[in-house]
Amino acid sequence: MSTVALILGGIRSGKSAYAEGVVAGMALGRPVIYIATGVAADGEMAERIRRHRERRPGEWQTLEAPLNPTGALRGWQSGTAGGCSETGSPVTGLPVVLLDSLDGWVGNLMFEYANAPAVELEARMVGAVRQLVADVRGFNMDAVVVSSEVGQSLVSANAVGRRFQDLLGTVNQALAGAADEVTLVVAGIPMAVKRAATPR
Repeated sequence: MSTVALILGGIRSGKSAYAEGVVAGMALGRPVIYIATGVAADGEMAERIRRHRERRPGEWQTLEAPLNPTGALRGWQSGTAGGCSETGSPVTGLPVVLLDSLDGWVGNLMFEYANAPAVELEARMVGAVRQLVADVRGFNMDAVVVSSEVGQSLVSANAVGRRFQDLLGTVNQALAGAADEVTLVVAGIPMAVKRAATPR
């Protein structure tokens, strides 16, 4: 039975490292598909991406999908994905999927569709997240999605920041509602927010 888990946390909360540990424990010899949404737009972001790459196991397959993680996953499923494992080794069997991160995906789409009305962009993102969950369940995979919790921060002083906060908060709620498990990571410590009805 497929399981979808959402890992939330603030910046530098340890949410990505925690999610990687969860996925490693779930995999138990199964392949892991790491869907990366980050874009190295500047040196600081490039350094973040480098640290993430160095931390995760080399046998995990990486799919770079800043705008369409669902399409990347479908491509992998059909054998046409452009991503490759960091060791070049083939990946077979039903994988555990780790998407890091939802906020990166939301930010990328927000700038890709900068002129779209807020309501239209929100509907697009919520629909895409629901489709991702449906595909994961349809493929009988397990998935862990990482996202930033923006609900406890100050309202941004600029319009772009407010739009991002509103959009990500809405998308987080949509995914949390569809997920089997939700965990909030604070200072590296996980706290269960929503537990699966049937424990793994």
